[in-house]
Amino acid sequence: MKTAAIRQAFLEFFRSKGHEVVPSSSLVPHGDPTLLFTNAGMNQFKDVFLGFDERPYKRATTAQKCVRAGGKHNDLENVGYTARHHTFFEMLGNFSFGDYFKHEAIHYAWELVTRVFAIPAERLWVTVYAEDDEAYRIWTESVGVPAERVVRIGDNKGARYASDNFWMMGDTGPCGPCTEIFYDHGPEIPGGPPGSPDEDGDRYIEIWNLVFMQYNRDEKGEMHPLPKPSVDTGMGLERIAAVLQGVHSNYEIDLFQTLIAAAQEVTGCADRESPSLKVLADHIRAATFLIADGVIPGNEGRGYVLRRIIRRAIRHGWKLGVREPFFWKLVAPVVAEMGDAYPEIRGRQHQVEATLQAEEERFFATIANGMAMLEAAVAELEARGERMLDGEVAFKLHDTYGFPLDLTADVLRERGLTVDSAGFDAAMARQKAMARAAGKFKVNLEAIDYAGPATAFEGYEHLETESEVVALYREGAPVAALEEGESGVVVLAATPFYAESGGQVGDRGMLRATDGLFAVEDTQKIRADVHGHHGVVTTGVIRVGDRVTARVDHTARAATARHHSATHLLHKALRDVLGPHVEQKGSEVAPERLRFDFSHPKPLTPEEIAEIERRILAEVLANTPVAADVMPLEAAKASGAMMLFGEKYGETVRVLTIGSSKELCGGTHVQRTGDIGLVKITLETAIAAGIRRIEAVAGEAALAYVQQLDATLGAAAERLKVARDEVPERIAALQEALKAAEKARERAVERAAAALAEALVARAETRDGVKRLVAQVEVDSIDALKRLAESARDRLGPEAAVLLAAVIDGKAVFVAAVGRAAVAQVRAGEWVKRVATTIGGRGGGKPEFAQAGGGDPARLAEALAAA
Repeated sequence: MKTAAIRQAFLEFFRSKGHEVVPSSSLVPHGDPTLLFTNAGMNQFKDVFLGFDERPYKRATTAQKCVRAGGKHNDLENVGYTARHHTFFEMLGNFSFGDYFKHEAIHYAWELVTRVFAIPAERLWVTVYAEDDEAYRIWTESVGVPAERVVRIGDNKGARYASDNFWMMGDTGPCGPCTEIFYDHGPEIPGGPPGSPDEDGDRYIEIWNLVFMQYNRDEKGEMHPLPKPSVDTGMGLERIAAVLQGVHSNYEIDLFQTLIAAAQEVTGCADRESPSLKVLADHIRAATFLIADGVIPGNEGRGYVLRRIIRRAIRHGWKLGVREPFFWKLVAPVVAEMGDAYPEIRGRQHQVEATLQAEEERFFATIANGMAMLEAAVAELEARGERMLDGEVAFKLHDTYGFPLDLTADVLRERGLTVDSAGFDAAMARQKAMARAAGKFKVNLEAIDYAGPATAFEGYEHLETESEVVALYREGAPVAALEEGESGVVVLAATPFYAESGGQVGDRGMLRATDGLFAVEDTQKIRADVHGHHGVVTTGVIRVGDRVTARVDHTARAATARHHSATHLLHKALRDVLGPHVEQKGSEVAPERLRFDFSHPKPLTPEEIAEIERRILAEVLANTPVAADVMPLEAAKASGAMMLFGEKYGETVRVLTIGSSKELCGGTHVQRTGDIGLVKITLETAIAAGIRRIEAVAGEAALAYVQQLDATLGAAAERLKVARDEVPERIAALQEALKAAEKARERAVERAAAALAEALVARAETRDGVKRLVAQVEVDSIDALKRLAESARDRLGPEAAVLLAAVIDGKAVFVAAVGRAAVAQVRAGEWVKRVATTIGGRGGGKPEFAQAGGGDPARLAEALAAA
């Protein structure tokens, strides 16, 4: 059966059983912020199952378009390298909303699979949830599946995941057992039946999952029977098509073969089995359907996921030698294959093509330079014998050339290399922080030319005051009024709003005039003594000369004050615990947290952090009054107040005494140390040579942080089935068990490698005093290939010259190992480089050991002949 016929047969079968054929919902799940994309057939019926929505039908069937390429469900990196991973796929399903239940659902499934699709019953296996005796009896007694092919799965304690045959919509809500149908591809495929130690193999493949929603799980974790048990099923169209068409890989079905042929035509690739063609065939479906459903390539959210998919496809086209936009030409074949079932892609074909072409032109403008930079970085890695690309390099590829991280990782993966994703994330976070700091009203501040009087700051004593608007600015230009919806800057004669300085963020709040409201989103200094209130008119109009009530956000100010006062105590505690060499190098105080940068040559120990927190708590519990005194600078110096090196101070300064801390500071603070509440350090890290950073939370933010930690610990204890104080011990035991298992695996691998090396040594030939061994082997990793080459060389002795080749993850890999006595005649680096070059690969290394890769794996025999 063709894929289109299978889809139609499924829907027609359930139509004949009284089901409403419901069109697929959009890939953009409207009204469900928990999902990035529609990823299952039941998504559009979620509210029906929850009881929030009621449909005019009790039975439904769908062919639902789905995407799994972002967020929790992300199969992107596996696409092109496995038989069944896709970014876009179709899910066939039938649903009962309080109508029929297990008996009918199981019989419908068996009838469709064995009669309509005519799959031999003896090739089918079934799993049921371990405690679901009802489903077990239906399968074995009513349907007649032999008991030895019905497997009970689960931990008998309400496992939460479908892989354990118990499904849940979330931590609470509808849930219930599953039963799955598996197809046996035959003994020539490795793998064991479900529930066996070898179940992860490819022989037995799940083709249908039937979920029986019969319970509601409450917040205590207790299960209660639903008044109207329901059914939710999912059958992957691509998987069932592979079964019915007698092929093992989804990419061998008629739909993908047509798209692969189209990709061959537009790229000129002669190798029908190229993984790159599979990537193109998969990604064009995802891109076509996402754009048709309104997603546009961009830098955030769904748009960024789409951009990653498109750019990954372009890179694979580049790999095949394409140097101009081509991907958009594959839209028409998708529409031809799937437009009847999904008419929206036919109606928007031109829009999809135009969007893709524009995105391609944008990326093709930079891909050449990006690939050149990446190739150079890889060559340097290989020359140094390293395996991980620096995160800063990966970020530059992203920032300058538009290479998403997973695209860079994809290129590296083909060469047996990895990327420092943590380093990439750190570079990304740093850039975002710099952009926020640089872009925060920068244009407005530079453009504003204010020549009026200074702002009287009344924010130390008051959070609300009456004032007058003395100037208004829109996009840096002075205006007489700001209308509703317009953003701008307001200057007042007097204000309670603190303007950002000394590390403390600017206040936010509201300005209320007779005819309008202005929401203050931030307060910045236009001049040293002039405060600019940045925000938007939410109602009416604000005019120059208006009398306004200026009111600071009390909650945010109080939280900021707690963090600012806590920063002073933190500074004092750091100097007391670590020494007088500690100097403040920067800070940020916000309602959410505090950040403090300081000089110190090494990481803080857990004991030092604990002592710092203890000293701060002692100051808080003392609940001493906070004093702010304005005095001459020299008097402040004489009092022993802490001053920041390099900071400019006026003739008079403000000295804050907070507990045992005394510092010059112009910020806002609590009235007593007890107002700070709990202070908890959340991060301690290096940001530069000799500079450390601490982040901490105080008051309500600290409580929320501790509660989150407590919840995490509780969840860990529950998962590990131990008491909370036993979690570290249990983790240590699991680590030891894992380490022992890994060592046992390594020993087994070494024994197998030794046996294989022994067999290879027998094939060595001696010529001109050199024991030569050239062979292709089957291994699953580059490390295994290296160990095998070294083992063979060591067995053959110092006269050995060994070159082994293998196909790993779809690419040719070569390793050369040469003994000391043979180096004069054969240098490993030159040898392996010349061999790889014969089929388009590259590499090199040291005289005694080297590796290379790439090129056409189908020409491996040619390379070995050259070797």
